[in-house]
Amino acid sequence: MTERLIIVGSGPAGLTAAVYAARADLSPLMIEGVGAGGQLMLTTDVENYPGFPDGVMGPELMELFRKQAVRFGTRMVSSDVSQVDFASRPFGVWVGDEEYRAESVIVSTGASARWLDVPGEAKLRGHGVSACATCDGFFFKEREIVVVGGGDSAMEEALFLTKFASKVTIVHRRDEFRASKIMASRALEHPKIEVLWNSEVIEVLGDTSVDGVKVRDVVSGAIADVPVQGVFLAIGHDPNTALFAGVLDLDEKGYVKTFGATATSISGVFAAGDVVDFTYRQAITAAGMGCAAAIDVERWLEAQE
Repeated sequence: MTERLIIVGSGPAGLTAAVYAARADLSPLMIEGVGAGGQLMLTTDVENYPGFPDGVMGPELMELFRKQAVRFGTRMVSSDVSQVDFASRPFGVWVGDEEYRAESVIVSTGASARWLDVPGEAKLRGHGVSACATCDGFFFKEREIVVVGGGDSAMEEALFLTKFASKVTIVHRRDEFRASKIMASRALEHPKIEVLWNSEVIEVLGDTSVDGVKVRDVVSGAIADVPVQGVFLAIGHDPNTALFAGVLDLDEKGYVKTFGATATSISGVFAAGDVVDFTYRQAITAAGMGCAAAIDVERWLEAQE
């Protein structure tokens, strides 16, 4: 049996695409993956998603997305895609030894924040450790926090967090920032921002919430505890596109290249969400792109017929 549409990935982009595609009578098959729900599964409180004036837990929001997609007829496979073949239609998508064929595909595998992989970090993700200032900054009013990184995104995160925090300390491994001069000078001139140069976080401290970080001076080797209530990582994201290397056109950072709104380099294959978007990286923008991808698929299938 050839599916009309297979959606690979189940964050806000994939699940919104599924809702739209199912309502368009495309009966989509979603291969949601083992890490179903995307990055919102790591977020405790979501307060900036429209329609939830009191906020909503990230996993709860994704469960609501999923229920809506299933209600309209999306079928789910809760495993990871192991291989794809987009050389000819119907396209091939494999889950282990199980082969699926589809007239069209939406790629919505998202991106993953880079983590430090130091003791205490994984345990306190969502409890003071975050990779998204715009998502979580609001929860750190009048608190002291650390931002790890030295590029433009680290400067942006640090400057954004000064709206809430009483003090922001940037921890950077080198003795100068990689960020553009204008962003670096804005951060350096801000009265709430301090910098720990030539330093790295080697442990996140705290039992149920962050109460500090252990920082090592990479030159002298000296170790110090810095008391903070939040740790924001701004060391980059990696798009989840290993599966599509050599299959779809990717940019130099590995994000799927799109043409127009959501079309990829292969006719009939579309992409949406953080697998494409390295600028906004918000649930709401991913959902909007998922909607666009589903409408693009529907129109593309009509044109084929």
